Amino acid sequence: MTDELPEGWTRCRVEDLFCSFSGGTPSKDNRAYWGGKIPWLSSGDIKADRISVGSEFITQAGLGNSSSRLCRPGAVLIVVRSGILRHTLPVSVLAQQAAINQDIKCFDSGRDDLNSWFALALRAFSKDILALNREGTTVQSVKYDTLRHFQLPIPPLPEQRRIAEKLEKLLAEVEQCKGRMAKIPVLLKRFRQSVLAAACSGRLTADWRKDETYENNLPVSWKYLQLEKLLPPGGIFDGPFGSNLKTSDYRDSGVRVIRLENIGHLRFISEKETYVSQKKYQSLRKHTVGEGDIIFASFIDEEIRVCVLPELKTPAIAKADCFCLRPKPELVDRRYLTYQLASRESYDALFEDVHGATRPRINTTQLRKLDVRVCSLAEQQEIVHRVEALFALAGRIEERYQGANRQVDSLTQSILAKAFRGELVPTEAELAARDGRDYESAAQLLQRIDPSATKRSPRGASRRAKL
Repeated sequence: MTDELPEGWTRCRVEDLFCSFSGGTPSKDNRAYWGGKIPWLSSGDIKADRISVGSEFITQAGLGNSSSRLCRPGAVLIVVRSGILRHTLPVSVLAQQAAINQDIKCFDSGRDDLNSWFALALRAFSKDILALNREGTTVQSVKYDTLRHFQLPIPPLPEQRRIAEKLEKLLAEVEQCKGRMAKIPVLLKRFRQSVLAAACSGRLTADWRKDETYENNLPVSWKYLQLEKLLPPGGIFDGPFGSNLKTSDYRDSGVRVIRLENIGHLRFISEKETYVSQKKYQSLRKHTVGEGDIIFASFIDEEIRVCVLPELKTPAIAKADCFCLRPKPELVDRRYLTYQLASRESYDALFEDVHGATRPRINTTQLRKLDVRVCSLAEQQEIVHRVEALFALAGRIEERYQGANRQVDSLTQSILAKAFRGELVPTEAELAARDGRDYESAAQLLQRIDPSATKRSPRGASRRAKL
């Protein structure tokens, strides 16, 4: 936070203007405390700039027999204990009376305009506040004193209102932009699914094939084959189960272990690395996998996770529930087979056979019996070429989207920073000089407000709800 302020502005310590308190949680064991009419907010509810109710309600008895406190409409709620504080400071202005739990601090000056200004300031200086509470590399909580001792920059009241009005308009436009951009990943996912569907049904290469004759929704030159007919003996295997490979066997380096976390939908997730020692590897050599192998995740939920293994820096083995497939190269291109395995038709066929209530999965026997659509090798290679080109186009669009999204994310902070430097609208001092008139400075405003009266009679600290 800069030490320089525009003319007419002042700074005031938050505790000199605001009363503040935290809340609590009524006993979950007492049913008489829950299911009432009083909104009760926890840290997970503080997600929007303004908030009215959360997901839970308490009774008057729950409020009266706990440390939970009521906050009046217009009060500022700040999350002070949550994992989200590693990167975000959640702040909301309360739209209607509500109680809060112990992970939230309520700040209230008794003036809605000053409360709203404080909420904007917290958003503008959130990175500075989190930095003051960072221990090591993370922030787990925000110290109460950090908030109470925060030096709040305050402009003259007319200027404050102009800034708030301008911010409301600009930030609403930013949110609209974010909303429109949020549709791009969805559209790209649908595009990739459409490409995959066209590739696996023969429609993508209809012009190349010059054969529009179809039978049972399949080109006549195509046929269904069970996957096992495309595999040589030993062409599919699983990783080691049970006591053969335990978590205690993992090391920081050595031979790579390919786990379920590494298998995405048509992509290998390389960031999550696990290893075993060379000595342990000797007993697991039969599970070795390498570049070009098809790795298939046995757990099937929203989509099939399968990919071609890229070149790795070390030898590797597959873990349990990670199937390795090595098809006959004279019958099928591995990349083409991967597309077929990832298709919606394969998903529908395999999902009928999944077992397990919590984590539905299949086994290698079920996978062997899967019917796969097969065409000539030449057409397979043409399909791979076209799919890769279209996916590369989608990838370039996605990169541009991510770059634009980062810029939009930083735009909010840039606008807020400009507002608190007095650069967003003409200052009251500038307008007064232009019009040849006097104006009430922020320091004079605070003297007129008399914050001591607010501190003597804190509003919103009640335990009785007005329903």
